[in-house]
Amino acid sequence: MACLAAVGAEATALLFRRLAPSPVVPRRRLAVCCRAHRRDLRTAAQLPQKSTGNAKPHNSANIQKDQASGSTDKERQEKSEDENDISNLQLEDLIRMIQNTEKNIMLLNEARLQALEYVEKILKEKEDLERKINILETRLSETDVQLKLSTEGKFSAEINDSPSVLELDDIKEENILLKDDIQFLKAMLIEVAETEESIFKLEKERTLLDASFRELESRFIAAQADMLKHGPRQYDSWWEKVENLGDLLETTSNQVEHAAIILGRNHDLQDKVDKLEASLVDADISKFSCYFVDILQERIKSVEERFQACNHEMRSQIELYENSIVEFHDNLSKLVEETEKRSLEHSTSNMPELWSRISLLIEGWLLEKRISYNDANTLREMVWKRDSCLWEAYLSCRVLQSIDQCSSGLHIVHIAAEMAPVAKVGGLADVISGLGKALQKKGHLVEIILPKYDCMRNDQVNNLKVLDVLVQSYFEGKMFNNKIWTGTVEGLPVYFIEPQHPAKFFWRAQYYGEHDDFRRFAYFSRAALELLYQSQKKIDIIHCHDWQTAFVAPLYWDVYANLGFNSARICFTCHNFEYQGTAPAQDLACCGLDVEQLDRPDRMRDNSHGRINVVKGAIVYSNIVTTVSPTYAQEVRSEGGRGLQDSLKVHSRKFVGILNGIDTDTWNPSTDRHLKVQYNANDLEGKVANKAALRKQQKLSSAYASQPLVGCITRLVPQKGVHLIRHAIYKTAELGGQFILLGSSPVPHIQREFEGIADHFQNNNNIRLLLKYDDSLSHWIYAASDMFIVPSMFEPCGLTQMIAMRYGSVPIVRKTGGLNDSVFDLDDETIPMELRNGFTFVKADEQGLSDAMERAFSYYTRKPDVWKQLVQKDMSIDFSWDSSSSLYEDIYQRAVDRARAAA
Repeated sequence: MACLAAVGAEATALLFRRLAPSPVVPRRRLAVCCRAHRRDLRTAAQLPQKSTGNAKPHNSANIQKDQASGSTDKERQEKSEDENDISNLQLEDLIRMIQNTEKNIMLLNEARLQALEYVEKILKEKEDLERKINILETRLSETDVQLKLSTEGKFSAEINDSPSVLELDDIKEENILLKDDIQFLKAMLIEVAETEESIFKLEKERTLLDASFRELESRFIAAQADMLKHGPRQYDSWWEKVENLGDLLETTSNQVEHAAIILGRNHDLQDKVDKLEASLVDADISKFSCYFVDILQERIKSVEERFQACNHEMRSQIELYENSIVEFHDNLSKLVEETEKRSLEHSTSNMPELWSRISLLIEGWLLEKRISYNDANTLREMVWKRDSCLWEAYLSCRVLQSIDQCSSGLHIVHIAAEMAPVAKVGGLADVISGLGKALQKKGHLVEIILPKYDCMRNDQVNNLKVLDVLVQSYFEGKMFNNKIWTGTVEGLPVYFIEPQHPAKFFWRAQYYGEHDDFRRFAYFSRAALELLYQSQKKIDIIHCHDWQTAFVAPLYWDVYANLGFNSARICFTCHNFEYQGTAPAQDLACCGLDVEQLDRPDRMRDNSHGRINVVKGAIVYSNIVTTVSPTYAQEVRSEGGRGLQDSLKVHSRKFVGILNGIDTDTWNPSTDRHLKVQYNANDLEGKVANKAALRKQQKLSSAYASQPLVGCITRLVPQKGVHLIRHAIYKTAELGGQFILLGSSPVPHIQREFEGIADHFQNNNNIRLLLKYDDSLSHWIYAASDMFIVPSMFEPCGLTQMIAMRYGSVPIVRKTGGLNDSVFDLDDETIPMELRNGFTFVKADEQGLSDAMERAFSYYTRKPDVWKQLVQKDMSIDFSWDSSSSLYEDIYQRAVDRARAAA
């Protein structure tokens, strides 16, 4: 306790020393107060006196006027002096005081944690001391007894032989050896217990085998008795069995004939494949893109390979049938001959042996018959599957034809810098794959165009191959070749553009963060449009995302529309208005845009300075402008627009906010292969198992299974509220929970700060900071955590809170952007109860976050039934892309309809 008091005193002294203001400030304030006090005294002393009879009235009035004017001048002078003194309080002193306060708060948190650690150490030392005191008291009592006996003349020899203080070290060593022996004996006992259990199992199996053996033996004796009683009559039963074998042989022959018919049908299937190929050749292949032709050819090739493999298997099975029939016929002939010979000899001594041989033959044949029957079913299933493959290939041709002819769905092309899982940095990648898959399920033809990064995950691309075509695109006054790669990602057709430019734009071992990012993505945007233009596709919607592909909108309308490529409507989505792609005006000319025409306030000139802003250009030139949540759409119309609020107000008729969804196939706890145990809302035992496994893997304390685990997966950037994340770590420790953070920062000083926090908690078994990105581990943290914090300063949409709820982790978020559209406070009575799904706070300060965390911890510990219902409710909420994609589908269709009406 003395240590604790010392630590508390030291922390208090440090706090008051840090909080002590500058000595200049109190002096100034004291001087101001003194002057004000003196002024009050003078004012009170200078109250107007009663006039005497000898004084003249006008003289007394003049005197009062002079006094009033004098006092007014003095007051003005003193006020000016006060104002000058107050103005001397510089802003730097206030800033320094705020900084000192923040440091003192950090020191208080550290002192609090150190005090808690000291308390634990002191309690442990106290327990050890109490244990030692008990031992010493026991020894003391024994010594007292021995001394008492020694005074009576007894046991004097024992006292002389008792161990001295110098022998205590030997006793300690012996105790250590005894402890090791005890541990070894415990291990041996565990092994003995396991051995006894295995012996018990073996004994049980032996008992079962003995019982079955005795039963078989009794049956054999009974059969022998029956044969001896009815010997002559048994021949009739033999002949009946032989006749049954003949019937089985006939049935088998029929099956062989049926298999031969199936084999004949296989030849018809080969004819179907040939006809299908011929029909494809006769069809108008020019209507298909080279990508779809490759798909059809691969499917036909796959059908042919399956056809040949199935033919080979059919022939092998028929050969097995024929061999088994021949073998059966030989065995049956031998059996008949031996039976006739035995019947002539009228001997019953070998009847049991003969009966046994016949039974074995019949059982062997029946076993072979069952296997052959299953094989026949397998063959039939293979034929059906082969027929269905041909039918699927035929339907694919019809579907592709209908889509290419735009008979129903829209042709939508997404041009983006990311796509999950092949090239993922943030939420944009998840949007491209999730929205694309949802639109594809609704019957639209969806294609994606991405840069071919050297660091992208090629293993996530199916059938990746380079096309035998080079697409040339303009850049900085020259034409450059581009290799075009194709493949499928998450079932979506994707084109990858590999520039043949000496700068190697996308061979930098990273996606973003290069010094020439503006030029890199300007090149990509021009090459993507060139690919679409040269393919001569009839496209309905070109959807570009964020500033990296915002060049597409002005390029399309100022360059390619003049070349006749103008059937598509442009949709632009800004996922975060903090990143707008600004550069000097002359840099815009690199991709072929007219700087003089675009460097204007109503086009692409930035609203705050004289640079070019490509996001503003996309807002001006696109037919549709969207952002990723309704609340964020309202925020960016004011200060959240980062300077573009006026442009958004001008183009407000085409601007809308649509809440993002998540890919519920990828983020599904009941099928997630990254988890240790899969689970769902009706069975939460798997969530408990994942929590225990993560604790063990990260060496977190497992002493209390119900101890809440708080998760956080984020990029450590100012937008995400890094000071609130830091506070949440200390607050979780204060509330007795566990905290795990997964994420890193591109900002060096933030990364260093959290590395320091990680080092501070290195030996704490309740806090883990994993300053990296790990996709597999993120799935695990979502499943294991009980709560999930997202304390963002602003959040356009946010996907982590949706994924967390999908995995049963209750969100604690700040009410901003998409967080406000997806998380509703459990204690907010203005919201219907069925919509309340988490905990929220408004102000971006430590107090608001602390209140939300305290309420969440209170529900978790004191109302477990309410908490379980909340978890199950969150897991049942539909955050899929289905509803959001319907909204995109609607605005796409309206834009296309307007374009067709205008044409």
